[in-house]
Amino acid sequence: MIDYTNKTRGTINWLKAATFDHPWWTPANSGILPAAWIKYRGELEAVMLAHPRLFPGQRKGARDFDQLSNPTHRVGRFTDAWGCVWENNTAGMVGQVTGHPLADWASFDSWMPPDPMKDAAFEPRNWARVREDLAAAKRDGRIAAGGGLAHSLFFLLLTDLRGFENALVDMATDEPRLQQLIAIIQRYNVTVISEYLKLGAEVMYFGEDLGIQHALPMSPTMWRHYIKPTYEAMFGPCRDAGVPVYLHSDGRILEIIPDLIEVGVRILNPQFRANGIEGLVRVARGRVAINQDLDRQLFPFASPAQLEDHVAETHAALSLPEGGLMLLAEIGQDVPLANVDAIWGAMEQVCRLPDPAAQDEIVTDAVAPWRPTGPA
Repeated sequence: MIDYTNKTRGTINWLKAATFDHPWWTPANSGILPAAWIKYRGELEAVMLAHPRLFPGQRKGARDFDQLSNPTHRVGRFTDAWGCVWENNTAGMVGQVTGHPLADWASFDSWMPPDPMKDAAFEPRNWARVREDLAAAKRDGRIAAGGGLAHSLFFLLLTDLRGFENALVDMATDEPRLQQLIAIIQRYNVTVISEYLKLGAEVMYFGEDLGIQHALPMSPTMWRHYIKPTYEAMFGPCRDAGVPVYLHSDGRILEIIPDLIEVGVRILNPQFRANGIEGLVRVARGRVAINQDLDRQLFPFASPAQLEDHVAETHAALSLPEGGLMLLAEIGQDVPLANVDAIWGAMEQVCRLPDPAAQDEIVTDAVAPWRPTGPA
């Protein structure tokens, strides 16, 4: 049972949605790519400030529009802790791996994987800072969110290390060294996850892209043979500790959503267009909490009115009285500001988001009945 005391009402509402415990409103959020901040700068900030119910606590001038905290967002070449070489030619967008340290299996015996207790993918680990960040989140009434693993969580890391085609050929031919590599990655990930659980994480966040636009990149049978066991090893300890697992994945994953639920995923962040609303209703609604990624492939091209309809229709199709739904909108540099404004306004309206003060209120005792102040 999750302890709701000494958390903000917004945090409690999110937890209620994640656990099908009748939230007061539908949680909503919007991620903004650094490239969009670089392009629009103060104009985008002005649109954000016009939507305080979606962005409580935002202040004018508080944001560095050029900040690129992730090295893969910077123009140039970068080598991560696994030895993968990243290249990027567009500031604020994620680069791609062009140098695969294990492209030739002959390099395997001399290759040195990172130390999970010392090396994150892009910087040294600082467990003292992690401990303080988790404690500070709890003091502030927020969720103590853990993770500590890159977007190349497991399957993508295999493709980064070997190359995409090589990794799939390894699976198709049952290459024996592939299992050795899988074991190395699994030990690394499980070690990091176990440390976050030990330090008091309340929710664990993970992400990687398991699907492509219209399918899995392999058969579901092959996925269950090569990928699912490591997912079970990673998420099982979270499930056993009662810590919800949040998983993001781009691409079509309908065929394996039941498997993801089985291994412990409790909040799933799937793409809209790759999976289709009918498929998500059939396979996921009511079975796993969904943080539904709205249709990023529609955002640049639709009219504001079409986007308002999209938000409303998605909410209507996936929402349940007991919860299990959140909405997420990712904004890239190709989305016109009028469309951004329409998306955010529709999310505030459809999700019935309350004013910022109500979201930030700390609840110090049992959760009292409450109705949101947002529009009906």
